[in-house]
Amino acid sequence: MKSAQPSCVSGRRTIRYFLPVGVFGLVVVFLGIGLGLDPKKVPSPLIDKQVPAFDLPRLYQPSARFSEQTLADHVSLVNVFASWCVACRQEHPFLVEISRSGVVPVYGLNYKDQRTDAMKWLQDLGNPYSTIAFDLKGEAGLDWGVYGVPETFVIDKKGVIRYKQIGPLDWATWQQTLLPLVTRLKAESRS
Repeated sequence: MKSAQPSCVSGRRTIRYFLPVGVFGLVVVFLGIGLGLDPKKVPSPLIDKQVPAFDLPRLYQPSARFSEQTLADHVSLVNVFASWCVACRQEHPFLVEISRSGVVPVYGLNYKDQRTDAMKWLQDLGNPYSTIAFDLKGEAGLDWGVYGVPETFVIDKKGVIRYKQIGPLDWATWQQTLLPLVTRLKAESRS
């Protein structure tokens, strides 16, 4: 009579060798899926929700306040930026152009920055913002779901976040996505 023990030992050896290979295969599959995702299209749970309540000092006038009420009754863009952000410098001339066009007011949320650094940066590069909130600790940015800077939000006249752009704005994104949305929201607000 043959003993059952050798086949059990053989089965354990097989599992011991193939289990790590299987786990490695799963890691490779998930990594491949993750690398295939567009980081600019991270879904935001705040889309179609009210702007989070916030009350921050203004960058240039610390005694004056900037809150969600500042964004009421008109379509607007809120751009989260910092002077230490390389990508913010890249998109900045484009924001200046949008602001000059007068299509939509652009508000700034200065994120985890030093007040003097932000003011110097804007003095050197131009200030496209109607008003700028100063979020030294990044607490309001956290409430807005900011992953990093720059990020830009489209807000409708009821104070609802309608779109979130992660990363710098460019001409193609403006023409294909933001401008049509802003135009539609402004038309809806007139009716």
